Amino acid sequence: MVQATSVAVIDIGSNSIKSLVAARRADGTLEAQHARTLDARISDGLGQSEPRLGEEGMARGLAAIHTLLTETAGFAPAHTVLVATSAVRDAANGADFCRRIRATTGHTVRLLSGEEEAALIGRGLICDPALATLGNFYVFDLGGGSLECLSFRDRILGQAVSLPLGCVRMTEKFFRDPAAPLVAAECTALARHVRDALKSSGFRFRLHRTEAVFTGGSMTTVRALTGAQHGVKFEDTPAHVLTDTLRFLLDELAPLPLDARKAVPGMPAARADVFPAALVTMLALAEHGELAGFHHSLHNLRWGLAAEALA
Repeated sequence: MVQATSVAVIDIGSNSIKSLVAARRADGTLEAQHARTLDARISDGLGQSEPRLGEEGMARGLAAIHTLLTETAGFAPAHTVLVATSAVRDAANGADFCRRIRATTGHTVRLLSGEEEAALIGRGLICDPALATLGNFYVFDLGGGSLECLSFRDRILGQAVSLPLGCVRMTEKFFRDPAAPLVAAECTALARHVRDALKSSGFRFRLHRTEAVFTGGSMTTVRALTGAQHGVKFEDTPAHVLTDTLRFLLDELAPLPLDARKAVPGMPAARADVFPAALVTMLALAEHGELAGFHHSLHNLRWGLAAEALA
């Protein structure tokens, strides 16, 4: 079979920078040829009233971008697309960072609005063969800077909102000392903030929609931790994650300082400081929407961008 034209996507996120090289098969579906995620945390300071990208974060970001571009070039993609999301679009110096990327790599960065990001995440989810039987469902994607909320009816996008509820942003805003054990009052305040933001967003939950899909590194970490607890490889862990599992992990991690959290089997060290805020956010979302659990999908923004480029 003749290989279809391929595309490389670099997703410059708040907490991590990801790549995907994908091609379209003869039957129209997408095939991943390469994918990688690098933790870069360009978003330190995102919780401030006037967020700015720091020099160290931008340096980490540029190094990760160079690494991923070098790797993806080996697959000879016909097109390479770079996009940036919440951290860059919200930072006062986000445009400067994009110009720096252009100057050092020759690639222009497409800065996505929250609405564009949400819609492209939805497009990526539709590419997931594991979701082929779902008709009416929600999609949620939690990053370092934002939470995207979508709903589909008969597999057609109906609602798409982007909320500034990312785990890096929420950690800086609500947790006075992210290296300390969790403080109950801070978790309560964060959960209340999430519920209030969902209410004021206008995003509608309908009780007849029982399926909910979650993407992003936080849910990937949930599955990694669960697998490590049971001695199971990530790919062999159930893709459906119960809300009770999130609550159990939060109870287990709450008494631990940061160093102990990093030592928990399956915990990515770079996410250990912001993961508790992610759990609180996911639980508040589940409780507000009366959701018993989530189906985890790895088909996120990168897949939506690849589908768009290969349309």
